[in-house]
Amino acid sequence: MRTPAPRKGLCIHNASFGYAPRMAGDFTDARPLQVRIADDLRQRIASGELPPGARLPRLADLAEQWKCSLAAPRGALESLRQQGLVTSRRGLGTVVREPAEAMRQRARRHGIDRYARHIWAGQQTSILDAEAANQGMTAGQKIRELAEVPAPAMVAELLEITAETPVWVRRRTTLWGQRWYQLADSYYPLDVAEAAPAIRQENTGPGGGFARLEEAGFHLAEIGESVATRMPTGPEAQMLELPGVTPVAELLRTTYTDTGRPVEVMHAVIAGDLMVFTYRAPIPD
Repeated sequence: MRTPAPRKGLCIHNASFGYAPRMAGDFTDARPLQVRIADDLRQRIASGELPPGARLPRLADLAEQWKCSLAAPRGALESLRQQGLVTSRRGLGTVVREPAEAMRQRARRHGIDRYARHIWAGQQTSILDAEAANQGMTAGQKIRELAEVPAPAMVAELLEITAETPVWVRRRTTLWGQRWYQLADSYYPLDVAEAAPAIRQENTGPGGGFARLEEAGFHLAEIGESVATRMPTGPEAQMLELPGVTPVAELLRTTYTDTGRPVEVMHAVIAGDLMVFTYRAPIPD
């Protein structure tokens, strides 16, 4: 029986490139072609077949290998570039980066230590700026919205108020190095925002929102966080300029005073390829 010719854009498992032919009964690989190409190159980098400094195949060669147009290989290389695994060098094309260099591009959130009072209290630096400086990076943010809005159900539950109760929100997009890596929306009860009016301003001043809350008499004593992973929505992927099929980490942070009152809830959507969560804590009795 004659084997039908492969269709344009489908993966071809060619023995000359190190792939085994697909056998009858094999599962169909449902990953988009761009993702398969990126995964293959990532595996070759991880195995050392493509060591640091090695040049990746040209777009035309990848298109020939995978029997597809240039679009999928171009997207795959861009995905690896956004993940910090490769970089473009004049005269060489796309080359593999040193692992340490790639890791430096990621933002490390050092657990509860990032909220240490000495960082932001007394008109010191913001948590974001301090975290970036400690990692030899630069950070910034742009404000997307400052407004009074009805509290979403999950925010209302954490603030211990009724859903749809008016709250103040600060929506911003955070920059890490040259990439947008986080959508952070902080919600405050209206009486808290009124007591700390700088929270309503674009620039909250030295030390950020935490410093303004303490100045207003809200002594911060406890942080609660939960983290989940999921795929981004279309608007989230667009705002964060996510490469390829990149998951996000969804973080909910609640800030409590020494009386146990929740005074802030932050809902953050973080680019999964840029974030490392690092925790070190004493083992409870």
